[in-house]
Amino acid sequence: MVLRLLLFTGLWITVVFNALAVPRVKKQEQQHSYAKKLTSKREIKMRKKDSTKIWPFKYNQLLHIEDHDFAMRPGFGGGPIPVGIDVQIESIDSISEVDMDFTMTFYLRHYWKDERLTFPSTRNKSMTFDGRLIQKIWVPDVFFVHSKRSFIHDTTVENIMLRVYPDGNVLFSLRITVSAMCFMDFSQFPLDSQNCSLELESYAYNEEDLMLYWKHGNKSLNTDEHISLSQFLIEEFSASSGLAFYSSTGWYNRLFINFVLRRHIFFFVLKSYFPAMLMVMLSWVSFWIDRRAVPARLSLGITTVLTMSTVITGASASMPQVSYIKAVDIYLWVSFLFVFLSVIEYAAVNYLTTVEERKQFKKRGKISGIYNIEAVQAMAFDGCYHDSETDIDLTPFSIHSEEYSVNSKNPSIPTTDSAQLKRKKSLKGHVGRIILKNNHVIDTYSRIVFPAMFIVFNFFYWGFYV
Repeated sequence: MVLRLLLFTGLWITVVFNALAVPRVKKQEQQHSYAKKLTSKREIKMRKKDSTKIWPFKYNQLLHIEDHDFAMRPGFGGGPIPVGIDVQIESIDSISEVDMDFTMTFYLRHYWKDERLTFPSTRNKSMTFDGRLIQKIWVPDVFFVHSKRSFIHDTTVENIMLRVYPDGNVLFSLRITVSAMCFMDFSQFPLDSQNCSLELESYAYNEEDLMLYWKHGNKSLNTDEHISLSQFLIEEFSASSGLAFYSSTGWYNRLFINFVLRRHIFFFVLKSYFPAMLMVMLSWVSFWIDRRAVPARLSLGITTVLTMSTVITGASASMPQVSYIKAVDIYLWVSFLFVFLSVIEYAAVNYLTTVEERKQFKKRGKISGIYNIEAVQAMAFDGCYHDSETDIDLTPFSIHSEEYSVNSKNPSIPTTDSAQLKRKKSLKGHVGRIILKNNHVIDTYSRIVFPAMFIVFNFFYWGFYV
């Protein structure tokens, strides 16, 4: 009896508790559903306000990327798709004459329209993406003709930007460094100007599928005002276009970035031209030295020849190795020829002098008498020792010899200072007359002809190349 009473009491308590809890649960469920409705309404309002403000993982749904085959170009089966290009040149990093190439860093921007990427937007605002979207949509396959190496900058991330507008217009921008060939002509080096160009072209799509063009005409190519190079002055930047033909695939649109480089000459003037001029003028000093001063003239000629050889070797080490003659080669080798001819000139003078002295010796016969000490000193002052075959007037030396013999016979007679000074002055004046008389006619003409010819050569050289 007691057990039944307890069971009845517990059942009654459970029924009462459940009856009280059901309204609370229903109330919580109603509150939760109401919160969901508010959240969904807010999201709908935000989407209606501007549909471009979405989370990144929703762009597939907004652009409908999964609904299209982006392996095909836009408008496949119709006319060629126009792709506009513009370039912002950041820097020209290097110009190599040895490798005949240049390295350039620039921003490359593509413009085209792909209707498959249209999306609704009440404010007509664009959507900007990074390089991850490039793998899922179609982009132009522009490459650089005659390029050796190139890369897209990836610090801190890949420098790629994709901007999509609601009407399907697309902006695709890259920051690229390219090293490309530049066919240089060094026939006027270092007074030369080089024309280099960077060529852009589609690799797979010919003119029937893709049409490349400069987006803003001649204004599509912009440069940084602070671009400068150590050896070159950038004279001009220009944009042009053309067609390229391949026998197996047809015609392709090609764009050109042209720039003209003019070399700074001051460095080469100090390194090559000015030393060559000095060596040529130094070789002319030989024409003013007495023809019998063999050691002086010979050493001067050999020194200038060897120095010019060193200048030519040093200049060639920093020049491009080409098989044709450059402008600087002409100048250096002509200068070397002038220096070499000055040595040949003295060889001719020395030979003719020897021939003349032998002829005079045969006419007059051998000169009698013995030279005194002062005569020997005079010959040494003249540059070399002359034997009895010379045509030197020895009358003053014979007088000095008589005076010397008288003084030697009468040692008791003192020699005054005035007598010594007279003898020295007489000796110096006689040696000066000997040097003037020994000037050969070839030396006289060389003093005028060599400088005149070198001036004429410089006039024509700089007039032609500058």
